[in-house]
Amino acid sequence: MAFPILSAEEAAELIKNDDNLGLSGFTASGSPKVVTEALAAKAVKEHEAGRPFKVNIFTGASTNTWADGALARANAINRRTPYQNTPDLRQRINSHDAHYFDLHLSELAQKFRYGTYGELDVAIIEVAEVFDNGDVVLGTGVGNVPTYASRAKKVILELNHVLPDSMYGLHDIYMPLDPPERREIPIYKPSDRIGEPMVHIDPAKIVGVVHSDRYDGIKGFSELDDVTLQIGANVCNFQLGEVHAGRLPKTFLPIQSGVGNVANAVLFGLGDAKELPPFEMYTEVVQDAVIELMKMGRCKFASTCSLTLSDAKEAEVLANLDFFRNKVVLRPAEISNSPEVIRRLGVIAMNTALEADIFGNINSTHVVGTKMMNGIGGSGDFTRNGYLSIFSCPSVTKGGLISNIVPMVSHVDHSEHSVDVIITDQGVADIRGLDPVQRAERIIDNCANPMYRELLHDYLRMGKGGQTPHTLSASLAFHTEFLNSGDMRNTRW
Repeated sequence: MAFPILSAEEAAELIKNDDNLGLSGFTASGSPKVVTEALAAKAVKEHEAGRPFKVNIFTGASTNTWADGALARANAINRRTPYQNTPDLRQRINSHDAHYFDLHLSELAQKFRYGTYGELDVAIIEVAEVFDNGDVVLGTGVGNVPTYASRAKKVILELNHVLPDSMYGLHDIYMPLDPPERREIPIYKPSDRIGEPMVHIDPAKIVGVVHSDRYDGIKGFSELDDVTLQIGANVCNFQLGEVHAGRLPKTFLPIQSGVGNVANAVLFGLGDAKELPPFEMYTEVVQDAVIELMKMGRCKFASTCSLTLSDAKEAEVLANLDFFRNKVVLRPAEISNSPEVIRRLGVIAMNTALEADIFGNINSTHVVGTKMMNGIGGSGDFTRNGYLSIFSCPSVTKGGLISNIVPMVSHVDHSEHSVDVIITDQGVADIRGLDPVQRAERIIDNCANPMYRELLHDYLRMGKGGQTPHTLSASLAFHTEFLNSGDMRNTRW
């Protein structure tokens, strides 16, 4: 080993208050696991001694309990972007102990290269293998590692011994040129490889290697319930209808799918739809369902930024990489989420919403308009550039206390201009080519839960004219009623 071997604590001592840190990975996959935990412990000691200690965290997407979680519990995060899903960090963000700014996942790497957020002091990168010349083989998630490795003043490597040497060859590392020299990204099908299997790091930047032996720590998804299964069936049936109508080619198109139970249900539904040929994915995450579909022969290839797998499924995949080697490629986030490539390939975008309004706008980030849940993630990258943009959610949550179809969303992440189809357990609203009132009628009738349809139709009738007949004094009445009584059904116009 050409580089110093450090303990996690020794590595943490190299990081100073207010440093900008770039973390590897995309979701918990490939995120640091031991240095960040040691850094959190250092922050606690500094705070106890009366000294300030917070760092600015730039990632690929969310991380894990040893990174975002530990640092949030230690109140050691000042600025954070671009996506998170750790409860402890969410609490810090909503109390403004951490300053979170949301961002499309495709944009962060290039903005860092543009100098938008200043210099990068330290990159902490999980690797499967490190060579004496500074070349590294990454783990299960890529994120923004190529940019962070090139821009950081110092690089700390976490060599994770859970990851086999056979990871070599799974990655396709490519960085586009920046304007005005940028050229097209030459990906014409999901399986195209255009880069290199390793990340090249200036060996002079590598200040040490820290040993690790942890899986990514992702829990398996819960059993699919009836509502989730119905949403999945509705999404699948809609797409089959589009094939039969000739609006989707019979060969189908690459799909993108978010993370979660609804996404799993949709994927399994597509896998069961024998009328469709085996399909490809151009997406940002591959989760457990995709691995099963590959074993069944239903998903023939997946281009992704991370293998977001439960620990048990991760162990299975790592033990059988020879089988998956020609079925998966791992790319940087600015490539997996590239608007250019998504548009060229004709990706079918399937994402989840917190709520949708009757005119087709989507809130995917803020509960009751104020409390950050996770962030926009890559949904905007795919929604705005896909061949077809689908959003799904349950019609109600909390046993009906909350309607997820509302008069007006309390926060807008995706406007009506980017949304083609809204799907709930109640049905499908294809809103392409409809004016606002037509969209409203279709969404209410097809997607709203029956217990809320009359209220929503009443709201629509209250409108005093205009193309989009909102009644501004009542547009957020569902949300204010929930805050007042805990039950949107109590809304009175």
